[in-house]
Amino acid sequence: MKWLDKLPWFMIIVFAVTIGLAPFAPEPHVIEKLKMLSAGNLARPIDIFDLLMHSSPWILIVLKSIRQFSVKR
Repeated sequence: MKWLDKLPWFMIIVFAVTIGLAPFAPEPHVIEKLKMLSAGNLARPIDIFDLLMHSSPWILIVLKSIRQFSVKR
């Protein structure tokens, strides 16, 4: 997981704001897809891919945070 350590915070945050929240109106895709997931309507492969694509920057933020703040150096 050294590749995760090498990723700069700035780049991950920019990805989260742009890709993670795109499109900005009427609501971000990740919110729409999470609503579909909670309602049980997330069945089409394109919707699953869309959820994974738009949530990947947020997952990277969580993983990098866990790794940075829990690993003793």
